[in-house]
Amino acid sequence: MCLGKAYLDVNGKHELVLDSVALLEVSNAKLKLSTIFGETKELEASLKEIDFEKSRIIMQAVPAGQK
Repeated sequence: MCLGKAYLDVNGKHELVLDSVALLEVSNAKLKLSTIFGETKELEASLKEIDFEKSRIIMQAVPAGQK
């Protein structure tokens, strides 16, 4: 099983948003993350990078004026 850790890129630093991510859904300017434990988070962000080897998802917040 391959689970990921989701991070938000804030000024070049990666802040952990959610661990054990099993599903990522994209809808317009929102990303919905779900874990194997049933926890979900919805963010107004865009995908910046997915690294399958390191099991990490890097996202970047969508600025308020660009939603």
